[in-house]
Amino acid sequence: MGSVGSVFVAVGLSDDHRHALAAYLADSVPSLPGRPVPPENWHVTIRYLGETSDPDYDRFLHALDEVDKPLPFRLRFSGMGAFPKPTKGSVLWLGVGNGEEDLVGLAVAADRAAVQVGMASEDRPYQPHLSLARVQPPRNLWPWLAEVPEPPIKIDVAEVGVYRSHLGGRAARYELLDVVRL
Repeated sequence: MGSVGSVFVAVGLSDDHRHALAAYLADSVPSLPGRPVPPENWHVTIRYLGETSDPDYDRFLHALDEVDKPLPFRLRFSGMGAFPKPTKGSVLWLGVGNGEEDLVGLAVAADRAAVQVGMASEDRPYQPHLSLARVQPPRNLWPWLAEVPEPPIKIDVAEVGVYRSHLGGRAARYELLDVVRL
């Protein structure tokens, strides 16, 4: 039995959205702390599955296609935040304003599909975000969070992608495996 690798479900960004977000960041937050996430890796994770066997992947993909999911919706990014907390942040992220409920619905649907095929249920609450930078060691990220204007970027979401992570080297690379329509 083979392995697909480390897999996750996410809303991807088009090249136009990546360019618009990069321009917004250059104007609003000219120097991100830590190691910036490369624009080609920008996405909003819905559900991380981890290492997944070929049969489990196929069953998950079928279950995700079959579970009730939100109808297509519009996503709009909002302010910035930090995990685990702004005063000791290790991840600087861009939050989601419009579309947050739909993303939560997608996370619930993806979790339901994962559980149907025997994977463990997600135990952390879902918080939709787009990771912008990884900061090591963690530090106070309030200066990057204060008074950042809301990005004027809207994304029409009509599908989610299922991706494989390729880790190692300088930056992770994500490969789109399949698309599931809403």
